[in-house]
Amino acid sequence: MRILVILPNWLGDAIMATPAIELLAKKHPSARFTFVGSYVSIEALKHHPLCQRAVVDETKKASSRLMATYKFAKKLGVFNLAVTFRNQLHSSLLLYFTTTVLTIARESWHSRFLLSHTPKIVTNQHLVEQYSQLAMVNINDFTKDEIPPLKLYIEPKKFGKPMLGINAGATYGSAKRWYPERFAAVAAHFSNRYDIIIFGGPNEVEMAAEIEENLKKLGITNYTNLAGKTTIEELCSNIGGCSLFITNDSGPMHVAAAYQVPTVAIFGPTKYKETSQWMNEKSIIVRHEMDCSPCMKRECPLEHHECMTTITASEVIEAVNNLDLKV
Repeated sequence: MRILVILPNWLGDAIMATPAIELLAKKHPSARFTFVGSYVSIEALKHHPLCQRAVVDETKKASSRLMATYKFAKKLGVFNLAVTFRNQLHSSLLLYFTTTVLTIARESWHSRFLLSHTPKIVTNQHLVEQYSQLAMVNINDFTKDEIPPLKLYIEPKKFGKPMLGINAGATYGSAKRWYPERFAAVAAHFSNRYDIIIFGGPNEVEMAAEIEENLKKLGITNYTNLAGKTTIEELCSNIGGCSLFITNDSGPMHVAAAYQVPTVAIFGPTKYKETSQWMNEKSIIVRHEMDCSPCMKRECPLEHHECMTTITASEVIEAVNNLDLKV
């Protein structure tokens, strides 16, 4: 059974779609997937054992995206089932242009017009639940109790000693980011128990360097700065090998959840009930309830950022201790 899956664009969202993909594989034992998505989502999910084809969607770069989408659909061909996790016109058009009969997308003005199944998904629930309900819309006996944990098929790296991963970045915007000097203070506190890895994407190199400078000032030397130096596959593998992960609400946070890495996640302006770590047995959220949160803004609209400034290093250290890890 050939199944087309249009993945979410963001790394974290793509990983939160993996339980839905596992449900599709379980409900359709002969399933063979074609994944279409952004570069980061494809790099993370292309290792699925049932993935026959993984294609980066380049149609946005075309002079006529409509024509590019049509040509792309014809190259992909017809499927037995096609589902998009994007709520976007061109993803609905892509499914429509494949001429696949059974097509699924979240309800919108364009999906209702173009596709066969367009359920209205309640948004005040975890994104994993939303994606899973979408994928299972034509399965009569599906219940939310069936939703599995997150899943990545990239082998975790094996380190010779306990490793603490620090992730101070968050691609969406500065409002989601706690402060480098506070990450460094937390890392320094646990440096006698763990070696430290500083993670970050190409746009977070400066932030990671600031953590590094603060660690140097504190006399800490047992760290490695990998910011901007890893592929998506290497990022996932390294995070998967960590013994502890301290992070903002971000894609790497969901990578850690997929590997069941004990995690302390720092939340500010985002909806933690919808994007927190899914089914990670050892995870704690550190956040402060504010009148203005969750604002879901890229930058603090009130210019005080109190949802993050009021969170101290000592609170995060206490949260790590509450995980009760044996190292």
